[in-house]
Amino acid sequence: MEMRDILTFRGENGWLSNFAEVSVTLDTITYESVEHAYIAAKCDDMEWKKLCSSGEFNAGQLKKVSKDIDMVENWDDIKYGVMEILLYQKFTKEPFKTKLLKTGTVLIREGNFWNDKYWGYCLKTNEGENMLGKLIMEIRTKLRDYDKM
Repeated sequence: MEMRDILTFRGENGWLSNFAEVSVTLDTITYESVEHAYIAAKCDDMEWKKLCSSGEFNAGQLKKVSKDIDMVENWDDIKYGVMEILLYQKFTKEPFKTKLLKTGTVLIREGNFWNDKYWGYCLKTNEGENMLGKLIMEIRTKLRDYDKM
């Protein structure tokens, strides 16, 4: 049976979400999800980074709390690279690596209803760059090519 395109990171595809529990490290600090680390990277304050890694907040709560942080000045320039580092860590670990490779060559799109048109694809407006999906597909290709070596 051929796999269908992945159009959201919900339900059976929730493992693709940045909120999925997986240990990742950024600047020597370990976080419980890609989202925790990504939000921590938005601010240079060490107390903020400690809070993000403390386990006090789940990813959704942390995202809400992060609305008032002082963002690093060059965030728009570095956010893609930060995400790439974090996603590579996630998808080189099991069970994420095997699950990702099992998706074959299907389209992976982070469809959402919260108007994220950079990382995702807004299902209300049918617009978005889907950078998260593209990055995950790029990592999938690299993993597949590496496994062939």
